[in-house]
Amino acid sequence: MEMITIPVSVPKDMLPYLNTEESGLSFEQSAMLLYPLIQNCVISHGRAAEILGVKKWNLIEFYDKLGIPYLNQSREELDTEIAGFAALREKRAV
Repeated sequence: MEMITIPVSVPKDMLPYLNTEESGLSFEQSAMLLYPLIQNCVISHGRAAEILGVKKWNLIEFYDKLGIPYLNQSREELDTEIAGFAALREKRAV
């Protein structure tokens, strides 16, 4: 994976908690920087995994361990989607 260096401003008290080695940010730090882009539908989990050089499932498992669900729909939203798919199936069968 090709890496670049960019200046980033962070609160001074945050410095001891950042990976400051020449290798760059850790996987965990990079994954957390990408998560808002996933959450806002700018990129997919698959694209984030490509950027990080891991398999999509490994990234999903990492977020899951942090309590971040892969599916962020409410039960009602999921039920609505399932009903929509069922209606489409019935319409095609006719």
